[in-house]
Amino acid sequence: MTTQPGRGLVLVVEDDPAIAELASLYLRRDGFGVHVEADGGAALATIRRLRPVAIVLDIGLSGMDGIEICRALRADGDWTPVLFVTARDDELDRLLGLEIGADDYLTKPFSPRELSARVRTVLRRAAGTPSPAETYTAGGVRVDVTQRRVWAEDTEIALTSTEFELLTHLVRRPGQVFSREQLLSSVWGYAASAGTRTVDVHIAQLRGKLGEHSPIRTVRGIGYAADAG
Repeated sequence: MTTQPGRGLVLVVEDDPAIAELASLYLRRDGFGVHVEADGGAALATIRRLRPVAIVLDIGLSGMDGIEICRALRADGDWTPVLFVTARDDELDRLLGLEIGADDYLTKPFSPRELSARVRTVLRRAAGTPSPAETYTAGGVRVDVTQRRVWAEDTEIALTSTEFELLTHLVRRPGQVFSREQLLSSVWGYAASAGTRTVDVHIAQLRGKLGEHSPIRTVRGIGYAADAG
């Protein structure tokens, strides 16, 4: 079923009917339209047809799994915000080791109220906010905050809205060390109880995309910092 309230359409890709129904209920309460798909291949076709504003994507789908769907979208240049839902630790470990372009993730079981709140947060980040002209250089990376563009040397790098906000937060304060809890609060707007491994996932994605030019370093036992340009 598809509905189209004013906040836009969210595609929920979930093969557990009970979870899909509960997620849909809370998203609709928040003013979103919702379309549900249970099959990975059908979901990819639906995304291209309906152009949702955000995608809630279960990893453990039959056939084409969530990671394959996200990779296919990013390869096509589709940067629709994606919030992954993971059921097992091994799925989370896959996220930590892959450059896939997700914006956020939740682990099951999760609160449907938190799911809806995270969708709203991801969409706010994707929309961006007007800011004065700002450009930062760290190592071989240049960040243009006004245009929301990033280069590694002379190559422009496509980032998700979350990756961009995380990188910008670090390069604005070169050398300053941030704990995972601080980054989770400042970039995601979540309390530490939401789970700090999401920070590690996105740092891994950023490093994968920036390659040898990445200015991000790990400060053991504390968190992360960006080296000064």
